[in-house]
Amino acid sequence: MNRPYNLMIKCRLSAARSVSLFRKITAGLLLMFSSLPLSQAEDAPAPAVDPATSLPAAPSWLPPVTPVPGETAPASDATPAPAADTPQSDTTPVNNSTAIPDASAAAPVMPLVQPVTSNITVAEMGQPNGLTLSGGQLQSGIIFTLPADEVVTNAHLSLALKISPALIARDTTLELMLNGQPLGNLPLNQSSNGGDVYDLDIPSAMVVSNNNLSFRVHDSNTMTCEKDQSDKYWVTILPTTSIGLEGQQLNIGRNLGNFPRPFFDGLQMQESKITLGFSASMKPGDVSAAAIVSSYLGMLSDYRSIDFPVILNDLPDQNGILFGKPGDKIGSLTLPASKGASLQIIDNPINPVYKLLLVLGNDDNELRQSAYRLISGGMPNNVDHLDVAQQTIPTSKLYDAPRWIDTSRPVTLGELAGKDPDSLISNGIYHDGIQVAFRAAPDLFMWDGHNIPVRIDYRFPTENWIDEDNSRLNVSINSNFLRSLTVNKVGLVENIWRRLGGDSRQERYTLQLAPYLIYGDNQLQFYFDIKPKKEAPCGILTSDNIKSRIDPKSFIDLSGSYHFAQLPNLSYFVGASYPYSKLADFSDTLMLLPPAPTADEVHTLLNLASRAGKATGMPVNHVQVAFGLKGDEQNNPLFDRDVLAVATLGDTSFTQQLLADSPFSINGGAMGVKTPTDIQRVVAWLTGDWYRQPVDADRYLSSTGAWRGFVSYRSRWSADHVVVLATGTDDQQLLKIHNDLKSPKINANVRGDLAIITDENGIRSFSVGQQFPTGQMPWYMMVLWYASNHIVILSLIATLLSLVIGLSLFVVLRRHAAKRLGQK
Repeated sequence: MNRPYNLMIKCRLSAARSVSLFRKITAGLLLMFSSLPLSQAEDAPAPAVDPATSLPAAPSWLPPVTPVPGETAPASDATPAPAADTPQSDTTPVNNSTAIPDASAAAPVMPLVQPVTSNITVAEMGQPNGLTLSGGQLQSGIIFTLPADEVVTNAHLSLALKISPALIARDTTLELMLNGQPLGNLPLNQSSNGGDVYDLDIPSAMVVSNNNLSFRVHDSNTMTCEKDQSDKYWVTILPTTSIGLEGQQLNIGRNLGNFPRPFFDGLQMQESKITLGFSASMKPGDVSAAAIVSSYLGMLSDYRSIDFPVILNDLPDQNGILFGKPGDKIGSLTLPASKGASLQIIDNPINPVYKLLLVLGNDDNELRQSAYRLISGGMPNNVDHLDVAQQTIPTSKLYDAPRWIDTSRPVTLGELAGKDPDSLISNGIYHDGIQVAFRAAPDLFMWDGHNIPVRIDYRFPTENWIDEDNSRLNVSINSNFLRSLTVNKVGLVENIWRRLGGDSRQERYTLQLAPYLIYGDNQLQFYFDIKPKKEAPCGILTSDNIKSRIDPKSFIDLSGSYHFAQLPNLSYFVGASYPYSKLADFSDTLMLLPPAPTADEVHTLLNLASRAGKATGMPVNHVQVAFGLKGDEQNNPLFDRDVLAVATLGDTSFTQQLLADSPFSINGGAMGVKTPTDIQRVVAWLTGDWYRQPVDADRYLSSTGAWRGFVSYRSRWSADHVVVLATGTDDQQLLKIHNDLKSPKINANVRGDLAIITDENGIRSFSVGQQFPTGQMPWYMMVLWYASNHIVILSLIATLLSLVIGLSLFVVLRRHAAKRLGQK
């Protein structure tokens, strides 16, 4: 296994026979022991855990965890809890109140090891453009991870390459390695550049939970000395390159302490699908609890994609989370009796390898308590049932989202970069850029002429082979170039001082960042473009012992900004779930569904809740959910808040009620835009609102068949709040919104108060209704803002004042002249 295999010019390459025999023996042993409750998986690196609970450390939005009086769980052994990501044997005692499946629907006994297959592409490994080896950077790698409760029994690599003609002409090979062990060599010649996909069997024993797939171009003894040839010699591992895996899904037992596994595993690189189930008599309180859990799991997923399919009155085929009241029937399962809020994990009656998590409560408050207990950390280990005691759920304050940058003080890049001290260091000459990501409230406002200071403390290597005159630190934000910083200070005096042997290094610079460059989701990028001198030794080109640093004490200062915006603005919503995320726990938000919502409408709503948790870093613990409109909403305090609604245009009665007194209308199941009255046109012209497009929007809607998108307008129930409606012509179109919002192009083009997405034309956005200001600014700035945004009224007022002052002066001066001339 330590000797490289030579990859010949053929489409299929087999591993050594001994490895193949080992894999077959491994697979046979797994199948032989499949009747056992559990097979042990390889340990994988886990996030920091609380040694008292073996669970991930409590998130920042939680108050200190104290024992809750009255909370009970079945007694368990005093054996220390294993790591949270290690599958545990199914030793959980059976609870007396377990859920009871119907005998008539009993499923046959299934093996406790379930076959699974997956295929992970290089794009899904975080390289959407593939991986390019060029110039002096002839070696690189990709990290990919696998869920900890899966054991791989068969693996193969499908390799697709694109090679430069100059590299083809050389006698070079591409070496492949997995976790430091060689897989084989591929000659880089004309035959391997023909678009064929080369398959290589990978010994399954080499694939673990955390893997490093690396590539290296041989012939580096000559190529590394050919400086500035990166555009001539290169090979790209295309993003379609993939690793196909076959394996076994292990039974990790009925253990609440494993949560969020097996429902969500942070090591899974592909999109996670977590099925949520409800009874046929689903109530708003059930959906509220589900929104809390889905927002929490969305928060855990971070940059990974996550989806929440919904089923009504049926059981999922695999893992799933069920919400309801004791006695509710979901498919063949009757939810067990409970004296109060409780959590329980059971085997899925369809296949006991998979688990069902039951979130139970006798009323809406108990369901919320169960959901909050599930996500608040400290779940007991080795128990399958937990009675939840009542506790106070903390509430949010304005703009306190943990993932939003603090605007009350300068924030250091060390804080933004996290706990990894090496994330602000570049190694070697050829390296990836340093990236510092941060989220901000999208309503940050600064007056024209005011900028955001970004102080950068940086340090180049102090090597005599560096061409200091041509080396640069390039700084950009959100792919917008900002400045190129030099190694040494620029100026005649500084240059003379440096040539005399003095220290003229420039290691600090303060950028003035324009406010419009800050979005809801941002990324600062730093790249040390180090140029070696012509006489530089070849060895330094591939050395990793060269450090370039951004000082963690560098900072960005947003303390001079205000929170002020004009709504409705859909770009704020898709970027940061604003304005609902102003209070990150959604305590000022109502989620609204039709009177009898479909599974797809609930599915879309829960995905939006998940996006909110991902954007803010806090679950929507205080969100309220309502079904339908009853006509008494004007005096209902539940509607004195921002409303997030989901409905298809097929729900004609509901959407007509919802869009009443808005710029939009529903006629025959089709949406249109109301024609502005003459008075509305005059008011729009006087207030400087000259860019509305009601006619264009109505024409586009009338000429479009199937579509989905968003509509927003000022709430008629509360003038300080907005309504956002996620809608589509049917359920199939509505479900496409989830994939649409994963597209950076679509996200960047959602704006205004009407966004229409079609398969044919992509995204079109329009401004239809009138905007209104929201937020806080000093009174004098508000006066200036109103004056600058209502130029016509300001001009009329100025003209009127001029006439009054002019006429007054005319009368006074005429009287003075008459008096001087002795006239009456």
